[in-house]
Amino acid sequence: MSSAVYDTLILSDLHLGSDMSRADEARRMLRQRRFRRLILLGDIFSDLNFGRLTKQHWRFLSYIRKLSNPKRQVEVVWVEGNHDHGLTDVMSHLVGIKVYQEYVWEYGGLRHLAIHGHQFDRFVIKNVRMNYLATLFYLQLQKLDSKNKPVARFLDRLNTRWLRMSAKVASGALVHARVHCVHRIFCGHTHAAMQQQQDDICYYNSGGWIDSRPTYITIGEEGVRVHEYTERTDDRDSRQERGEAHSPSADVAAESGLSEDAEYQSVGS
Repeated sequence: MSSAVYDTLILSDLHLGSDMSRADEARRMLRQRRFRRLILLGDIFSDLNFGRLTKQHWRFLSYIRKLSNPKRQVEVVWVEGNHDHGLTDVMSHLVGIKVYQEYVWEYGGLRHLAIHGHQFDRFVIKNVRMNYLATLFYLQLQKLDSKNKPVARFLDRLNTRWLRMSAKVASGALVHARVHCVHRIFCGHTHAAMQQQQDDICYYNSGGWIDSRPTYITIGEEGVRVHEYTERTDDRDSRQERGEAHSPSADVAAESGLSEDAEYQSVGS
């Protein structure tokens, strides 16, 4: 476990329900870090169909549920992304965390703002139906792709470059930050980690957790850092941690008071 204690850790675009989601790696990363606040910066899910969630995905949700326990003294915040739309009430009850459209906090005398970033992507805003159908096609493609999902990952990178999402989101975010008088603004959405400064405002993108190079952001005494997570052999879970003796989804269902089969599987299906 890292000895540093960060004020905030930001993770986005996990896309639970997708075959490319690296949920287990994200959970292990969180267990190795110490922080006072965790911001899940949107697109934690791929769509509203909970029937797509695997044991690894339920394990991640179970860990977030435990992390949000007041005894842990960790503030857990979920900022809604475009793929999460419609899950606000369910998520809040499911893992016991508050959901925001955008979240503002103060640290080190600076004002920070976290917003998913699709708000600055005009193509997504103007083509909601098309994006929904494209998501369904993309999820099906992942099932047909080979083990490491080379075709799906290539299309994801191509989509980001073709639509120039990184530049568009960064530009829109910097304007948004200036209007709201914040010093640092954080987004996800593009799946491409980056940082940019314009005058006295800094923009950061946390990247995503569906590619071969997952990234996350930490904010602490040393400033803002974008990290790339590389899994080591000794990071692998033990047999007990892999949950072979019980269902992680049942854990979340029991703690939240919902029935796993009756209610979870029917959401959005």
